[in-house]
Amino acid sequence: MIEIERKFLVKSDAYKQEAQKQKVIVQGYLSSNPERTVRVRIKGEQGYLTIKGKSNETGLSRYEWEKEIPLEEAEQLLLLCEKGIISKTRFEIKIGAHTYEVDEFYDDNEGLVIAEIELSNEQETFAKPDWLAEEVTNDKRYYNSYLSLHPFREWR
Repeated sequence: MIEIERKFLVKSDAYKQEAQKQKVIVQGYLSSNPERTVRVRIKGEQGYLTIKGKSNETGLSRYEWEKEIPLEEAEQLLLLCEKGIISKTRFEIKIGAHTYEVDEFYDDNEGLVIAEIELSNEQETFAKPDWLAEEVTNDKRYYNSYLSLHPFREWR
């Protein structure tokens, strides 16, 4: 499956008032190689294993494969991950036909808040709420795999 998403920095916490859902996420990388990242994630009480390919030239699209796995297996796999486990709270905000996922990061990435929106094609239009700031889709520093190795507090 091809994932098409855009990323934005967030300039205020107004999104929290609009959120319909929120969950704590803990994730790590078995491989943070940009050619193919392999991620283990615990979202709430469920585990996931995700493989993502390299982004295309625009930075908007890439291959993604994800499988739900038992929580216990995800917890065990997290122990095998590279350094830099990421923890964050994800807020889901439905605006028009789309859902923004806003991640508020903790620990070494404290202070970073990123909004992502998945699209059906690269040219699709979407509403931009007032709390969105600059787009960082093509800035690899804001990829979770990069943040796990180079935390936000080291370069902000």
